[in-house]
Amino acid sequence: MENKASCSLLLLLASLNLVFFFPSCSASASSFNVVSFGAKADGKSDSTKAFLDAWAQACGSATAATVYVPKGKFLLRNAVFAGQCKSRKITIRIDGTLVAPSDYNVIGNSEYWLLFQQVNGVTINGGILDGQGTALWACKNSGKSCPGGATSISFMNSNNIVINGLTSQNSQLYHIVFNGCNNVKMQGVRISASGTSPNTDGIHVQLSTDVSIYNTRIATGDDCVSIGPGTMNLWIENVQCGPGHGISIGSLGKDLEEPGVQNVTVKTATFTGTQNGVRIKSWGRPSNGFARNILFQHAVMTNVQNPIIIDQNYCPDNKNCPGKVSGVKISDVTYQDVHGTSATTVAVKFDCSSKYPCSRIRMENVKLTYNNQPTSASCSHADGTTFGLVQPTSCL
Repeated sequence: MENKASCSLLLLLASLNLVFFFPSCSASASSFNVVSFGAKADGKSDSTKAFLDAWAQACGSATAATVYVPKGKFLLRNAVFAGQCKSRKITIRIDGTLVAPSDYNVIGNSEYWLLFQQVNGVTINGGILDGQGTALWACKNSGKSCPGGATSISFMNSNNIVINGLTSQNSQLYHIVFNGCNNVKMQGVRISASGTSPNTDGIHVQLSTDVSIYNTRIATGDDCVSIGPGTMNLWIENVQCGPGHGISIGSLGKDLEEPGVQNVTVKTATFTGTQNGVRIKSWGRPSNGFARNILFQHAVMTNVQNPIIIDQNYCPDNKNCPGKVSGVKISDVTYQDVHGTSATTVAVKFDCSSKYPCSRIRMENVKLTYNNQPTSASCSHADGTTFGLVQPTSCL
């Protein structure tokens, strides 16, 4: 509720010349506690309506607004927090834990758990999201017919988003997704799921511009960060990845008509026991997509299966692409100060398109070993240059 009493008192004191400075009452923030709307912190009662009602009040506020989630566990079914809000600044402060239904059939194939759509100026501070995905993972890993599951938190067609100190654990599907967003800043995020959990990408970005990810730890069963078509001006810094499949641009080129990826920086990242380190992958099929102006800088690999890899012959289950070549054009990719240990003898692999070879690849000060021995590199249709010490010996 708006702090109208405080404003009235300040105005009265000002009229009596007893105060000389006071904040503008018109700019005072409104605060909405989900418990006031009927949310129960017992982890069992469905609090979805209470959260949506609190959001509606914040969204309709004429001033900056806060949705407050106190300590405790709050059960939520899937929910859409819709935008076009009157308030241009909404903070969601979470001191507690949001819990998804333990029965994965409740959400089923909805694809999302918490979805923010067409919002502008939303900040999420703190909190834990528990997707309770273990039962669905077990179902999928058993080969049974299972629902697709849900991404824990998604932002679609949204601008000016800030996420501070959020923890996401045991997501059914992806943890955090940005699709069609602009000006996103994430920092201090913690993501965790089993290394055998299927399709639990940590952070997925696509069709988005000016996204920054700082000081984040990701342990999951798929890509720590996956970068989809239409991503521009992405900055990733100080990220710890493992277990997981590494940081991946792609897969690209699934569609014939596809926006490209450009201006991506991955700086000061560590990879521990991951399937890949820094990867670019595209389907082996026709496409007008591209990936260019990519910088991988200051990366440390520890027991990584594929520390540096470009795979342009990606074709799961060999469906719809055998005998075809990738149309995705990869160029201007720099690997600078990458060192550590590989879990395989081939530490660098550039498997590029025969129709559109990788061009202007730059390797500078790269040193990767396997069991304290030199590693090897494999190149196919790749062109570039090396600077400084590069081990394994370049095949460019």
